[in-house]
Amino acid sequence: MRLFNKLVLAATLLAVCVVVLGAYVRLSDAGLGCPDWPGCYGTLTVPQSESAIAHAQVTYPDSPVEHGKAWKEMIHRYLAGALGLLVLAMFVQAWRMCDQIQVAKWLPTFLLALIVFQAALGMWTVTLLLRPIIVSAHLIGGMSTLAILTWITHRHWGVMTTTVQSQNMRFWVRGAILVLFVQIFLGGWTSTNYAALACTDFPTCHGMWIPEMDFSNAFNWFRELGVGNDGEPLHLAAYTAIQWTHRIGALVTFVYLGWLGLSLLKQSQLKKIAHIMLGLLVVQIVLGIANLLLHLPLALAVGHNMGAALLLMSVVVLNSKITALKAN
Repeated sequence: MRLFNKLVLAATLLAVCVVVLGAYVRLSDAGLGCPDWPGCYGTLTVPQSESAIAHAQVTYPDSPVEHGKAWKEMIHRYLAGALGLLVLAMFVQAWRMCDQIQVAKWLPTFLLALIVFQAALGMWTVTLLLRPIIVSAHLIGGMSTLAILTWITHRHWGVMTTTVQSQNMRFWVRGAILVLFVQIFLGGWTSTNYAALACTDFPTCHGMWIPEMDFSNAFNWFRELGVGNDGEPLHLAAYTAIQWTHRIGALVTFVYLGWLGLSLLKQSQLKKIAHIMLGLLVVQIVLGIANLLLHLPLALAVGHNMGAALLLMSVVVLNSKITALKAN
């Protein structure tokens, strides 16, 4: 169990790094820094020598070598690969000690399958040229991986409590995960469609509470990047609909988690995690507004993604704390 516990903790910390670095790669426009997968211009590293660069340009004439973007992408792939190996080791160890681990024995198996699917999404992200639904699914997959690892880690390293006796309150605590995942998806959809600056005033959008919006094109899940249903470039109204919907989702999330956190402050054993969740919620809202008003500086945009990851982890820990350990 000592080895399994160390593997779980290491994988969780690495998953945080992978999620944040993935956001950095996406937001710095390095998602296509390597035109192929899993290597980069046909190699396992970025071409460095003049001959290697010349060969890469002949092989991929439409993708000039940009070392900065290529290295960002490859470092992300290296870390994601290392995370996959850690999850594989967890899977093997979990089945060797299935009677001792404090989670359902199918969960490490599901996690390994999710990692494999994540790898496929990473490949499709490149081969399908950043198609929004694939990139957004890749984000959700990464956050789901982090959530599962956080759950397993807390089951083995954390302190559990069952002080929430009200079934209604348990329902609202469980629902917090769903609300947060919906909002994370809306944020990912906004980012992958490059709609974060569709309107830069706040709290209004283009000076209006309800601006002109095109939801049909905005939420066509299977279209290509920047292209509407008619094959023409997306209009501002579509980008506005994406951004405005994300704002409404942020408001719903703020009210829901804010009310939940304040309600849980009455529970002595949950007061600490409630304070953490509320603090992260406030920081996340402030970062979101700052990104709008300051026109999406890279550091704040990455911080907003990291805030979402940490907020998700706090909600997962909260759910774990009110769930009894399984009997061995």
